[in-house]
Amino acid sequence: MRFFLSAAATLLLTSGLAVAGEKGMMHCFAFTVIESATDADWKAFAEATDAWPGKFKGISKVWHGKLRAPLAQFTVDGEARKKLAAGGKDVEAKANRVTRQHGVCMLMSGPETLKEYTANPFHKEWMSKYEKVRVAGTTTYDILGQ
Repeated sequence: MRFFLSAAATLLLTSGLAVAGEKGMMHCFAFTVIESATDADWKAFAEATDAWPGKFKGISKVWHGKLRAPLAQFTVDGEARKKLAAGGKDVEAKANRVTRQHGVCMLMSGPETLKEYTANPFHKEWMSKYEKVRVAGTTTYDILGQ
């Protein structure tokens, strides 16, 4: 009995380590919502996003929803960007702020999967739903598993 309790405790305490440091790549993007998007538009987007793992073997999990806190992204005009990239300091510029309120993350098998994902026939169908809930443009990043 003592062995069983010890084994059960060890299994319980270490079970979280099995998923820690997942291999693959987490492809994430945050977007600005179209305020006039309907509940039907959001439902279609959610259903299509949830369908990815069944439509493409390179995606095993998806998450989507409202961001806990809006993400602000700032851009500056082209001339100022060039000066800043060249190491300029105290550059005057016109700035624009875009707020991202929602996001999607997809667990992919690896970086090579990204090309296959965009070429997948379901991508066009999914985009037709996505385009109805988001303003064009996203803040995108990929996290590589260790």
